[in-house]
Amino acid sequence: MSAGPQAVPGRTQDQAVLGELLHSLSQPLTTLRCSLEISAVDIAGQRHESVSAALEQADRAIAVVRLMREYLDTEPAGGGQGPVALGPMLRSVVAQLAQAGRERQVQLQLTGGSSGTIALAEPRLRLALQYLVSVLMEREPRGGEVRLRLEQAAWESELRGHGTGGRAAADAATAVIHGVQLAIARRLLESAGASLQMPDGGESGEFLLRVPRPLASAGGQLP
Repeated sequence: MSAGPQAVPGRTQDQAVLGELLHSLSQPLTTLRCSLEISAVDIAGQRHESVSAALEQADRAIAVVRLMREYLDTEPAGGGQGPVALGPMLRSVVAQLAQAGRERQVQLQLTGGSSGTIALAEPRLRLALQYLVSVLMEREPRGGEVRLRLEQAAWESELRGHGTGGRAAADAATAVIHGVQLAIARRLLESAGASLQMPDGGESGEFLLRVPRPLASAGGQLP
């Protein structure tokens, strides 16, 4: 008898336990953040700076816990849902992130089109695309540009993304968060049969997403 099927229930149970632990951790972190936010309003001077720094660290810890829960959630469900049109979803994500790009003084450009679809639930596809594009934007220095090109070939759809302004410096904690976000995007997309190439693990500021034609049969065309 194969050991593979027997490993699935145990892995699922482990994920459930870890999920509960992360949920339990998020509650005191949220309470701590609220207390720090209130304290920051009531005090001034050097103490205010210290509380503000603690508030920033609390926000980062909460973000990490959220990412860990999202990473766990990518395992059980996988693909098998949809199909969802790749072009319209990408256009929606770009429109959503455009304002953040303007605030960071980073331009976001999308060209091309595809009638491809992917067998992934809409919320999961949106999350994967958001992470792919937002990491590129956050790694781009002010005044830079992130370019996305969506193309359709006879056998697959391709989405290429790269930054033009070089790579902005990031602290170690931010680099870890970016790495987890890209890992989540990869797991979600590959669970639906797509392939994601990121030279140097995404450090080079570019990616190539390929969606095979059996999963890319119908959908919306970008203008």
